[in-house]
Amino acid sequence: MPLESRVLLTKATMSILDSWRLRPEEMQVVLGLPEKTRARSLQKFRTHEPFPDEPGIHRRADYVLRIAGALRTTYPTNPHMGWRWLRQKHRRLGRTPLSVLLEGGEDGLVQVLAELDCTFCWDLSGSRSN
Repeated sequence: MPLESRVLLTKATMSILDSWRLRPEEMQVVLGLPEKTRARSLQKFRTHEPFPDEPGIHRRADYVLRIAGALRTTYPTNPHMGWRWLRQKHRRLGRTPLSVLLEGGEDGLVQVLAELDCTFCWDLSGSRSN
């Protein structure tokens, strides 16, 4: 992925995580960043530096972007619902979506996205239309 695209992906992802009001350590967990990642590195990600060039981090950032898009579709008139939805206990998940994101690693991101986006869930099921 070209550097410019990586920087744009990073800035967009950080903006979403900020809008969800995640603490730095929560951002680190959701993105799968190394434990040694410091708060000042997160600030650089917000402005000019791309995430490390690792496939796992890029996949997680993509899931974050897709979750945010699904939340905008689900709550088109209330841009603040995303952070609220993440913190309310969800009937089918059995806990808050945020706890699924923080405790489930990449699988947690997939689980939350599948809950929000039925087309993603359909693709996961292996169903294909001819």
